[in-house]
Amino acid sequence: MEMQEIRYFLALCESLNFRRAAAKCNVTQPALSRAIRKLEQELGGLLFRRESQQVGFTDLGRLVRPQLEEIAARAKGVELAARHFLKLENAPLRLGALCTIGPAIITKFLKDFSDRNPAVEVTLRDGTPKGLLLLLLEDAIDFAIMAQPNAYDERLRVQQLYDENFAVAFGLRHPFENLEAITLADMDKQIYLRRLNCEYRDFFADLLKERGLALRVSYQTEREDWIQSLVAGGVGVCFLPEFSACVGGLRTRPLIEPRVARSVSLVSVDGRRHTPQASRFFDLALSYEWPYGENAQRSHEGGRGHRRRR
Repeated sequence: MEMQEIRYFLALCESLNFRRAAAKCNVTQPALSRAIRKLEQELGGLLFRRESQQVGFTDLGRLVRPQLEEIAARAKGVELAARHFLKLENAPLRLGALCTIGPAIITKFLKDFSDRNPAVEVTLRDGTPKGLLLLLLEDAIDFAIMAQPNAYDERLRVQQLYDENFAVAFGLRHPFENLEAITLADMDKQIYLRRLNCEYRDFFADLLKERGLALRVSYQTEREDWIQSLVAGGVGVCFLPEFSACVGGLRTRPLIEPRVARSVSLVSVDGRRHTPQASRFFDLALSYEWPYGENAQRSHEGGRGHRRRR
């Protein structure tokens, strides 16, 4: 018994007319008649009464109709499920990344993912915490690699990837070059270049205010590369996550008293179904050997770092 024969049978059940049933199935009337006779031979009896001007059901035809309808419905369900799976299988992986995360870290990880999944197309968007969270909730991206000082929305699933301490960045021949580490008090009255997209900008402002310290803001921009280029050129200094430096000539020292660290996490919408490639990305991200700088390692040894995945 073939699915084509079942479809022809059901079309004839609806119209009780060989010509109309053949037209609905987009075949010739003789081809449909042959398929019906073949099905009758397979089932061992007539399914329709063929009279001069009309077609009617036999008892056998009435008996098998519901069962053949169920077979056709299940076959249609399998077809739809297969189409949906293939659509998911070919869908691009939509990734968001915090604009303050060092590009070298993301590049190395994505290269590893692409080597393991060469057929997966990845769409990468950068943004601020607020922008990335909006994209997640609107189902515009599958994951966001990000950090923020505040608690996340309860609708989100947050998986920690690595900890990253903040440092102070400066240029060649700056007095900070003679220090092994920099305290917040050392930053008082420094010419500062403000990173407008820094998710810890308000956090640092509050810390300075609490201690009666102040910065002399010289430039501010949303462009991380511009700020780093200005710092490397000796225009001023800035707070910078230790893995975010991407401009040649930039110098950094760990920030101490107090130490400030951010937790970089893989964030997704809790309970949302992932495509197969998104699931592979999730598994790799959680098992990946993310970078651990000297400062982050000291923080880890002091009890503030998270468990390093092996």
